[in-house]
Amino acid sequence: MNLTLLERAGCHLCDDVAHILMSLSEHLDLQVTGVDIDEDDELVKEYGLRIPVILDADGAVVAEGTITRADLVRLLG
Repeated sequence: MNLTLLERAGCHLCDDVAHILMSLSEHLDLQVTGVDIDEDDELVKEYGLRIPVILDADGAVVAEGTITRADLVRLLG
């Protein structure tokens, strides 16, 4: 499964989700690409206050905001 993590530097929620995803990728067939939204004005407009946001391979939002390990385990199976 390919996911994109929309994040920004200095975001503790983003860091937390990145660590959870990294941990889960050790047990699941999961590839995560991190994207710093501050490098793209359109991403800032769309997701600025919503980060972290996880997108699936089709670009659909899977989860956003405060995301726990339990949330991700449930979503990713």
